[in-house]
Amino acid sequence: MAIVRMEPVNVQVKANWIDGTPREITWGEVRLPVTRLNAVRRETSAFRASVGPRTVFEIDTPGVRLVLSFQHRSRRWTVEGVDDEVGLS
Repeated sequence: MAIVRMEPVNVQVKANWIDGTPREITWGEVRLPVTRLNAVRRETSAFRASVGPRTVFEIDTPGVRLVLSFQHRSRRWTVEGVDDEVGLS
């Protein structure tokens, strides 16, 4: 599977309140439960102080693999990549 990068799309995410890992994503009218957390990358030093750090999650949901990022300063979740073989309609 190959992840295709895309223009970031804002989504709503329900996350575990203890460790912050995503549990469910709402993308428009579609709700996707997170079935597997494949990778976590904490980017604490990669951005200017005005932008702030972010954490990137590679996750599986039923039928689609996503790259999901959380921007800590703005507290915003975005989808930045989708598996190229399966997409959302």
